[in-house]
Amino acid sequence: MNRYAVCILAVLLCGCIGVYAQLPYQFLHLNQSARAAALGGSFTAMSDDPAAVFINPAVLGTVEEQNFSATFLKHVSDINSGLAVYIPPLKAGGKLAVSAQFTSYGSFIRADATGQKTGQTFGGGETAIGATYSNNLDSNLYWGATAKLIYSTLAEVSSTGIGLDAGILYQMPRSRSNIGFSILNIGAQLSSYNGVSESLPLDVRLGINHRLRGLPLLVNFNFHHLGDETDDFFGKFANFSLGGELYVGKYVQLRLGYDNRMRSAVSVETRRGMSGMSAGVGIKTSFAMIDYGASSLGSAESLHRFSVGMNF
Repeated sequence: MNRYAVCILAVLLCGCIGVYAQLPYQFLHLNQSARAAALGGSFTAMSDDPAAVFINPAVLGTVEEQNFSATFLKHVSDINSGLAVYIPPLKAGGKLAVSAQFTSYGSFIRADATGQKTGQTFGGGETAIGATYSNNLDSNLYWGATAKLIYSTLAEVSSTGIGLDAGILYQMPRSRSNIGFSILNIGAQLSSYNGVSESLPLDVRLGINHRLRGLPLLVNFNFHHLGDETDDFFGKFANFSLGGELYVGKYVQLRLGYDNRMRSAVSVETRRGMSGMSAGVGIKTSFAMIDYGASSLGSAESLHRFSVGMNF
């Protein structure tokens, strides 16, 4: 690892310390691919997956087999989300990707100050458009960054913001392991609903994965939301997730994951059920990848994601 890599690592690590705000644009946390969701969101150190740029932009530099990925998420009630990323050919060094993600909150019935329904309806939604660039610093060390424009609307009012994601990925082929680190959603609102601009929902992630010897299993472990405010320093590390991806034959991948932060968010223990647990399956061919992922929010609801990736 050269001195430039060490400098970037130091800058990124410094960004972890003491970062917190009351945040808009929470939809940015929801949008991940079916594969990532099935692994409990433990995806920071994953390589060769276009959709991983939403979690660690440095992964873009390792993508070889696919240049397009799209995901649709059926949320609770009428809420729907989606994301897409495309990697165009680039003759110069490094790799470039363009991406989009959205959440639609459906329609609502208007009511006046006393709670009386007026019969009129209104809607709300949020969208982010981004551009990612990634390159390698060493033969096995990659860096990446995403700049994005965010737009949010609710009835007649709206808000805009700008954001930046940054990350690194270090591959260790001999030990069959990767280490990834990313800082997501650095930025602020340009215009707000109430005239007070806030920071974006910052997410600091650190992850490692390892492919077992003699067993077709890829194990992933992540810390996330390391920048969130907690009662003590060690409380930050309660936000962890883990996932396993088992290769069954040449084309099928089975996945299982757990997100401790999601489980802890369900405050009533009797309603937790399988909250925090996730599972999914992927079918991979030489030209396409089809994924399904389900995440449990407890006994009340689950999220279902469908993704497709392919080569053009």
